[in-house]
Amino acid sequence: MPTASNGDVSLYYDREGEGETETKAETEIGDDRAPVVFVSEAGLGGWSWGWQHAALAGPREVVVWDLRGTGRSDAPAGPYALETLADDLEAVLEACSIRKAHLVGCGLGGAIALQAARDSTRVETLTLFGTAARGEAFDIEPLFAPPGDRDALRESLAAGLSDEFREAQPEVCEGIADWRADGDATREGWEAQVAALEGFDADDWLVDVTQPTRVFHGGADELVPVSAGETLARGLPRGKFVGLEGAGHLCQIERSRTVNDRILGFLESWAADD
Repeated sequence: MPTASNGDVSLYYDREGEGETETKAETEIGDDRAPVVFVSEAGLGGWSWGWQHAALAGPREVVVWDLRGTGRSDAPAGPYALETLADDLEAVLEACSIRKAHLVGCGLGGAIALQAARDSTRVETLTLFGTAARGEAFDIEPLFAPPGDRDALRESLAAGLSDEFREAQPEVCEGIADWRADGDATREGWEAQVAALEGFDADDWLVDVTQPTRVFHGGADELVPVSAGETLARGLPRGKFVGLEGAGHLCQIERSRTVNDRILGFLESWAADD
């Protein structure tokens, strides 16, 4: 099982795609084949990026990892600081010998990606879902459910996915409940992660995040207001807002085909402009 270490904390990651060999993984600055690294929402396992992982792992190397407190990563006592979670991401990139990466984050994962973009030299672009610049804009409590309670896992999907999607895709929702039972965080791990959003306020330093950024937001997101995503995009020097009408907080799942095409198009346009 591949792991990275940040101090005495072991962090599980999965790595697939064209860059699997060490030579390809040692991505040079400006390389348009830089790996895509996913950063998950609080409490959610790597399953939450399964739709993007499958689409991008062919043309690119992709890395999915479990935040401390989730899945197969260690779960030390919390609370966790946002800087610590960003350091965990740095440890994963170092373990994979990734010099430059395209970060894709959701919710808390988006906040971690923003922190990394400000503090690390390894971040090439950002793609953010359901993310805000201030911790007070996040109301992600309804998305949590104990991994051992299948009914609660299924019911809590109402907080992250639109009614339309859940009614049209019941089998997908059942599969998600299975994956959540196997890979999501316990209550203790989830609370330790969510604590990282307390006091989070990037308004004063968004101007320092100069990487090209796409801010995706579901129009029916009940956990992070659409207005917060729009404000985030306006505050980023190279930010662009992409609204997905009718989609919930986990819009990368609901609109996976559209999202995947937009991510690939974004990365291709970045390479052409770089």
